[in-house]
Amino acid sequence: MPLKPDKLQFFRFMLNQKISELLLDAEKTVSEMTNGKENYPDPNDRASLESDRNFELRIRDRERKLIAKMREAIQRIDDGTYGVCNGCGGDISEKRLMARPVTTECIECKTKQEKLEKMKGE
Repeated sequence: MPLKPDKLQFFRFMLNQKISELLLDAEKTVSEMTNGKENYPDPNDRASLESDRNFELRIRDRERKLIAKMREAIQRIDDGTYGVCNGCGGDISEKRLMARPVTTECIECKTKQEKLEKMKGE
């Protein structure tokens, strides 16, 4: 059963809210990295700072990719295809969308895909 308009609005709001949070976090990271207050004469401290920054940047890169997926999900809401499985064309359950709002496959198709990937050794 396709999602009702009020549910679609709920998912749109939730996705937009999460995008805003992630962008705010990214802004904070850039601000913290560019303030230039860290001056560590000890090479171990500098190495630790670099390691922390690299870790932070990897997290932000994952979040950037997630934001792109969220924007694609909002586009699917706009064009009427949100909640429709790319694999079988059936409905994606609301429970699955709540757990992973950016999903494009129902649980059955995703499970099949993961089994195939496992068999191929990916």
